[in-house]
Order: sequence, then structure tokens, then C-alpha cells
Amino acid sequence: MSSNSPFPETVPDFSQPLELLKACHKNILNFCEQLEEITQKIESGPIGFEIAGGAGKIYRYFKTAGKQHHDDEELEIFPILNRTSLKLADRVNQARKEHERQDALWATIAPQLANPISIKDSAAFAAVAREFIELQRTHVVFEEEELFNIAQHLIGQADLEKIGRKMAKRRGVAYRK
Repeated sequence: MSSNSPFPETVPDFSQPLELLKACHKNILNFCEQLEEITQKIESGPIGFEIAGGAGKIYRYFKTAGKQHHDDEELEIFPILNRTSLKLADRVNQARKEHERQDALWATIAPQLANPISIKDSAAFAAVAREFIELQRTHVVFEEEELFNIAQHLIGQADLEKIGRKMAKRRGVAYRK
């Protein structure tokens, strides 16, 4: 909610794919804040229902929406940017490498978030979780400043509509303009 309005902010839909990806970035940052809090609680122990429930929400978000977000970028946005210039192709390559690192970190913490009671070494979990959080935060800034701002100017309305349709199809939902 906006602090100046009693009404919820408008959530972009698939007809605005870049805005939808930016909204996803906000969600990612919010879930990173939650993960940071959960990580602190896991370190201090013991793990109760509140921690398990919060960990489950984070797990479900990154397992589904996080994967879809990477697919949207890598299948729809990055190829367009790659064709623009070598300098931009280098930035896209950096973003892809960060996605790979995020995925590797996620593969380590995901099973533990799915079942936080199974965490044997809370310090090791916390170290990986904090690296994941920090990478997510810097990656969001990088993408928005280095890639999405440029994409906003490069991608025409017809291509944005195609991208939005593909994003909706990947999620099994109808595209509405």
C-alpha cells in the first residue's frame, strides 16, 4: 500500500511484462528481508511453528516465482538485449552468471527451508542464506539499473505483448490485455 493512499498499488499484469518483472523484484526483496529474519531466528534456535511457517512461505515463493522470473528474463528479455550491442551482451552474461550462482545457493538452502527442523548446522545455513540474500539484493539493483531501463527503450509494444503472452502461458494463465 502506498503511504498516501488507502487503496492498494496497482499490480502490473502480463500486458506490462517489464513492470511485472520489476514488481517481482520487489517481492524478491521482501522475501529476502523475511529470510534474513528467519535466518537470525534459526541461528538463535529453537525452531518453532512461526519459523517453520515463514521458512515454508519463502521456500514456496522462490521455488515457483523465482524460477519463473529467471525463465522470463533469460528466455524473453535477455535474447533481445544480447542482440543490441557487445557491451549489453556482457551485462546480460553477467546477469546469467548471477542467476547461476543464485540457483546454486538456492539449491543448498531450499531443502533446509522446506524442512527447517532438519537444519543440523545453523551457522552453515546462515552463511549460505546471507550470501543468497546479498546476491539477490545486488542483482535486483543491477538488473533494474543496467538492463531493464535499457529494455524499456529498446523493446517495442508488439514485442512486449509477445513477451507478456509467453510469460502468461508459462504460468498456465490466460493473457488479458
